[in-house]
Amino acid sequence: MILRKERSGTPLYKQVKERIVARILAGEWPQGQRLPSENQLTGDLGISRMTAHRALRELTGEGWLTRIQGAGTYVAESKAQSALMEIRNIREEIAERGHTHSCEVVLLAEEKANAEVAHALEIDAGKPVYHSVLVHKEGRQPIQVEDRHVNPAFAPNYLKQDFTRVTAFEYLGQLGPLDAAEHVIEALLPNETNRGLLRCHANEPCLLLTRRTWSNGLVVSRVRQIYPGSRYRLAGRQEYNQAPH
Repeated sequence: MILRKERSGTPLYKQVKERIVARILAGEWPQGQRLPSENQLTGDLGISRMTAHRALRELTGEGWLTRIQGAGTYVAESKAQSALMEIRNIREEIAERGHTHSCEVVLLAEEKANAEVAHALEIDAGKPVYHSVLVHKEGRQPIQVEDRHVNPAFAPNYLKQDFTRVTAFEYLGQLGPLDAAEHVIEALLPNETNRGLLRCHANEPCLLLTRRTWSNGLVVSRVRQIYPGSRYRLAGRQEYNQAPH
């Protein structure tokens, strides 16, 4: 249906947005549905490609759509959610949402600890550490880059594991109970490497959760987990018996 040039003063790109949202709310385009391309919208609605691009871009920013480089534009699924300060296995989180987890191993190697990693693991700089970079996917969408440095004193066989079959969380959890965990949450724009791994745009904000864990007084690992902001959120609830101080 061709859109009118003006409708009560409503710009064309807003009319396109309203049309798309109406179809989503009516269930005509369910979650995960691929939308027509910008070229197809241009022809179907009689609008310019610039108008179609702006409508799709704004709906993506508002959380209605997800745009995947090289794959197209899809109706966004409800954002995946993780407990804010609870350490959980991402495979279990995804299964609870009724979806399938998969993992891509980008890096699995021994390295010499630089000053920053050595400080995080509480070891001497130059000592060997194990470094893994894993991309966790929910269905076909990457939702987390897991960049982890592991203390070999705690997990000497870490590099021998198949992390497409077992998560690093599962493997490390088998080696000993955790004494403590430290969390830091930040917002950031992804660098070129993480943009490629997460298939997101340069201006899409991401969540960075940095976590260190201890077992029997030994630092087990320091992990940096990067989530695309449009596909993930962290949330938590705390019950108090009395007013918190």
